[in-house]
Amino acid sequence: MDKGQSLEEAIRSEAARLGFAACGFTRADAADSAGRELREWLEAGRHGTMGWMEERAHHRVSAQALWPEAKSAIALGMSYAPAADPLALAAHPELGRISVYAQGGDYHKTVKKALKALARFIVSQAPSDLKVFVDTAPVMEKPLAQAAGIGWQGKHTNLISREHGSWLFLGVILTSLELVPDPPADSGQHCGSCRRCLDACPTDAFDDPHRIDAQRCISYLTIEHDGAIPHEFRAAIGNRIYGCDDCLAVCPWNRFANAAAANRAFLPRAELAAPRLADLLKLDEAAFREMFAGSPIKRIGVKRMIRNCLIAAGNTRDASLAPSIRAHVDGPDPVIAEAAGWALAQLGFSSAETQAA
Repeated sequence: MDKGQSLEEAIRSEAARLGFAACGFTRADAADSAGRELREWLEAGRHGTMGWMEERAHHRVSAQALWPEAKSAIALGMSYAPAADPLALAAHPELGRISVYAQGGDYHKTVKKALKALARFIVSQAPSDLKVFVDTAPVMEKPLAQAAGIGWQGKHTNLISREHGSWLFLGVILTSLELVPDPPADSGQHCGSCRRCLDACPTDAFDDPHRIDAQRCISYLTIEHDGAIPHEFRAAIGNRIYGCDDCLAVCPWNRFANAAAANRAFLPRAELAAPRLADLLKLDEAAFREMFAGSPIKRIGVKRMIRNCLIAAGNTRDASLAPSIRAHVDGPDPVIAEAAGWALAQLGFSSAETQAA
């Protein structure tokens, strides 16, 4: 720490050196009101089959419920702002659309490595207890980030930054240190009457501003949901095979986001930027694991990926994909087999032709 530099300034400087684009400080209990709203959301069943949210809800509702010794929270953001238009592949139904955040390296590993390095720096400057969290732990990163002033939760429930738009991966360090809090961000002041994110949702997943029904969200349906995708959402999914960027991509604040600020670990891999559905439908377990090694996509497994690609293939109305679809009609997994039959029907094949396939 430089002479005359405060601990907060030193932490900010080191965070920037480690690749974080945003850093802010707040009290550990600053997001407790969001915890009460989370309880209401869970009780209403808006989380769908994400049982893990309920299982640790008693920890998730408050940082101090998770770790009572926490005094301050350090909220950090790492940019993954895209250089290309996230919605461009909508005009190319033969290609699978993968959410921007998953086209590069696994953010969990990159962000956590940097958080641990920052934690070591903090302890070297001010001996203390601390814990680091990415989104695999029951910590409410977005409300804490808003309380720390690095951005605000938009009407789509995701964090928005003046400098980085909707494209920040978040991490949190809880510490026993008493750090000087930053002024919180005010969501109402920055979003105003704009509702582009709400209107852009293909499945009308938003009950109201700041309230989402996960069961209708394409990111939930293609990533978290493990069964058959409800028929009412299949056409709206289009060619999205992993996640959905629509509500993020249309945000006017993205015009200030600078792709040059993105961490290079998140640059899109060529094979994930615009994969062909016909190629993806040929994947077996080994090929899937090889293709998505080092990617957050790997965790959904090949079965869920094939299910998603079958829905997307049915939405192309491209009969040339029928041979790739037919390979899954008589497969052992009933969810995949049903999706394959649906996709063939969407391409105009009769029941007899589907059975013959």
